[in-house]
Amino acid sequence: MIGACTADVCGKLFNDADRLHHRATMKKAALLAAGDSTRMMPLSANISKHLLPIAGEPLIFHTLKALRDAGIEETLIVYGYRGEDLQDAIDSVDWKPMRISCILQRERKGTADAARYAKAFAVDDDIILMYGDILSGPGTFKGLIEHHRRSKRNFTVSVKPVDDPSAYGIIVVKRKKVVDLIEKPKPEQMVSNLVNAGIYATGPEIWEAIDKTQPSSRGELEITDSIKMLIDQGKVGAYDLPSWWMDVGKPWDLLEANRLILNDATGHVSGKVEEGAVLKGEVFVEKGATIRSGSYIEGPVYIGEGSTIGPNCYLRAHTSVGKQVKIGNAVEIKNSIIMDGTNVGHLSYVGDSVIGRKVNFGAGTITANLRHDNETVKVSVKGQRINSGRRKMGAVVGDNVKTGIGTLIAPGIVLHQGSRTGVGVIVDKDIEPEKLVLTDQPKTIVDAPRK
Repeated sequence: MIGACTADVCGKLFNDADRLHHRATMKKAALLAAGDSTRMMPLSANISKHLLPIAGEPLIFHTLKALRDAGIEETLIVYGYRGEDLQDAIDSVDWKPMRISCILQRERKGTADAARYAKAFAVDDDIILMYGDILSGPGTFKGLIEHHRRSKRNFTVSVKPVDDPSAYGIIVVKRKKVVDLIEKPKPEQMVSNLVNAGIYATGPEIWEAIDKTQPSSRGELEITDSIKMLIDQGKVGAYDLPSWWMDVGKPWDLLEANRLILNDATGHVSGKVEEGAVLKGEVFVEKGATIRSGSYIEGPVYIGEGSTIGPNCYLRAHTSVGKQVKIGNAVEIKNSIIMDGTNVGHLSYVGDSVIGRKVNFGAGTITANLRHDNETVKVSVKGQRINSGRRKMGAVVGDNVKTGIGTLIAPGIVLHQGSRTGVGVIVDKDIEPEKLVLTDQPKTIVDAPRK
């Protein structure tokens, strides 16, 4: 005969069964997308970085589609900077069967504060909680949900091994349990090459930890401090990401993310390709786009709606062209992102560059992308020149920039929104917003020789 259980034991059995049900049916995700996007300037001057285009779609759309494909039915986006534009962009798409809601983080007091906005959304369910500027490859979310379901942990951190983890928070794992999370590790603290990928599966325990989190030295409430509380309680496990992973924080990260996503894609042609144009590999030609005769395109390449390429252009691999873009005669573009409404005048070269919206490159504009000494290229981020880690890196050009004919741009130069150049300008320093740079060339006039 089976005896009756006590209330405490019955409660525990019910809670354990309830938890297993929530894990087996994880259907919710929350994305933290409220940051000011300052490291992505000038590209983010007029737009949230979560809407910056990668392989023809806004950054955050790639994550939303992957969550939907993994069976997520409800997603909450916590937004801040340029939030209305972000919500409008999301509302313009039919995400069925997934439902998406947005909430404004009124005071941006840190990542733990942003995550707190998801508490009422989650209720008692286990959910995916992640940063909105993270991208990852196939299998990420299904694998994370399954791993978390099988584990006995209350919180799961996605991890990824990297060659240089110094720029990230590193995760120390012993016997499949996370035992430490070290933010901005010093050289003597580099005891692991696993980094915190910013993609979590969590139960309701995180909300209690967030409520106990105190401001950091920066005066912000950090989600990593909340996670450390759970680590100290022995409640955190680790999930090894099955594919590539990107923290898209700086302009050149867009180029790498664009490369990775295009490499996984299968092209299609919905626009017009004139006779005499050559398309090789995976090439996307969206409706209303025209590839004129003599153009040579080596995929993977993306060409957006209503754009015109050529005649006689050369588009090289990992180039992404937005909507209503005009690429003129005899232009070469290599491994670059060209955003909506931009014109690249004839006889120009754009290499390893990110070009904003409604830019106009005068004929013969050249973006250099390689230093003579073969050193990696430095780029300005928040007013400081930092190493991009890229041997080839061209220009970062904000919205509404215009260059005069024959403008030459040195590697790693930033042209801020609304800046201008005159005829024949050599740009070897960043140009501030709304500034015009002209040449000051002494000239000598002599009599022309007569025959």
